[in-house]
Amino acid sequence: MSDPRITSSIFTRGAVDLSALRTPAPSPTPAPAQAGPPAGAPGGSVGGVNVVDVTEATFQAEVLERSLTTPVVVDFWAEWCQPCKQLSPVLERLAVEGGGAWVLAKVDVDANPRLAQMFRVQGIPMVYAVVGGQPVDAFSGVVPEPQLRQWIQAVLKAGGVAVAEPEDPRLDEADDALMSGDLDVAEQAYRKILAETPTDAAAEAGLAQVGLARRVAGVDPQAALAAATDPDDVDAQLLAADIEVLSGLAEQAYQRLVGLVRRTAGDDREKTRQHLVGLFTIAGPEDPAVASARRALASALF
Repeated sequence: MSDPRITSSIFTRGAVDLSALRTPAPSPTPAPAQAGPPAGAPGGSVGGVNVVDVTEATFQAEVLERSLTTPVVVDFWAEWCQPCKQLSPVLERLAVEGGGAWVLAKVDVDANPRLAQMFRVQGIPMVYAVVGGQPVDAFSGVVPEPQLRQWIQAVLKAGGVAVAEPEDPRLDEADDALMSGDLDVAEQAYRKILAETPTDAAAEAGLAQVGLARRVAGVDPQAALAAATDPDDVDAQLLAADIEVLSGLAEQAYQRLVGLVRRTAGDDREKTRQHLVGLFTIAGPEDPAVASARRALASALF
């Protein structure tokens, strides 16, 4: 069920051994109650019962047992992780919107290293879906909200949750083509939607994703990033930004291209600006990183 556009590593059912968590972990001295995570941290029960902070002691009840009836999305994060602060608020908002169809369980990896080890978390943010007491899918890094919504829909289906049909079947068809890698069909479908509804943000994002997929097709990511060590190579910088977006480093990609706008002029500057705006379209205007980068771009231009 993994969406290849957002899953950065192969995930196999059963790869995570949770047997040790099915019995309570030793806890000689109960920890004192805390008021909650520090201000600005992505953790917290902002969504009431739909968003919960989880520790090793509560993992069995809040995640494993709860997932027997309701899909649980586990967000591994840390206070110092800037990408986490980009992804977690989106997950929290979607959990609240879900109205209880699924639960977001947040795990601070610094406070719960054993959980992170058992889930083989090598980088954060790392997000797992747990259904029926077992992890069923995962992705790492920051992903655009449209793909995140699609991934959650797939998790709900895996959990046997009735998922409302998309309001626009044309968009569903276009998304399916994009997910299957049929870029020509996806592009035609998105363009047809935009011809009839020019302000359709989802179709605009989909069309931008098609362009991104075409640009990185057959590209060696390591070689592309190595070529971008030359700050004056505009094409190399643009391709490196594409790779960073696909790697969950959208904020880094935006900073790269804003810097390129500052260093260039004429056609190169306009080419860079258009490329950056295209990457903004993928994430959507509500993404906080996009809002920040737009302000930086305006400063660089004017």
